[in-house]
Amino acid sequence: MGVIGYLDSVLAPLSLFLMIGYHTYVWQYFKHRQSQTTIGIDAIRRKSWFSHLEIEQATDKMGMLAVQSLRNTLMGTILTATVSILISVALAALTSNSYTQKHLFSNPIFGSQSDKIYVLKFGSASIFVSLSFLCSSMAVGYLIDANFLINAFNELSSVEHTQMVFERGFLLATIGNRTLCVAFPLIIWLFGPVAMAVSAVALVWGLHGLDFAPKLVKRNVQKPNCEL
Repeated sequence: MGVIGYLDSVLAPLSLFLMIGYHTYVWQYFKHRQSQTTIGIDAIRRKSWFSHLEIEQATDKMGMLAVQSLRNTLMGTILTATVSILISVALAALTSNSYTQKHLFSNPIFGSQSDKIYVLKFGSASIFVSLSFLCSSMAVGYLIDANFLINAFNELSSVEHTQMVFERGFLLATIGNRTLCVAFPLIIWLFGPVAMAVSAVALVWGLHGLDFAPKLVKRNVQKPNCEL
């Protein structure tokens, strides 16, 4: 019982530091070795695709190409925002249910039963989910503006401003997606610090397989694709 009581104060911070430290490592790797991460490869593809649009801006197919290329990203970002707000509402409903707090999570395996720990569990998960919703919502706005500006090159704004809005939308979409991923172990913390630690390790392991794909680097660098 004594050991279980201290698990929240040990495993929970370690899990959070693991996830934040991993994303800090990926960001530094992305800045210095852009072509060796999938995020960097996608950024190189977007620049090539944007340059292709700038060259072909006089054609009638430019607008349709922009709409089709941004459609999948918009749909994924909207899905992330929807899932985030639904989880936030569910956490709010669970927090207001005093019976659930006292009976559903009363087993010692769920960690400490103090009111402060409960507030910390629900609060930390709600903060990350709300941040994911905010970033995803802003990303949708930026991507819609970028789609509009791409169809009006040299009429409403400069090419540099359009590309800035375009890249900022993708950056916010990535931040919103990763923030939601980090929120899942915090939600699983409700089921105990051990479950949170296992989910954090599994999350980092899964994201590492997505963020680093050395077999794809050569092919993508040698033959850049102009489409998203």
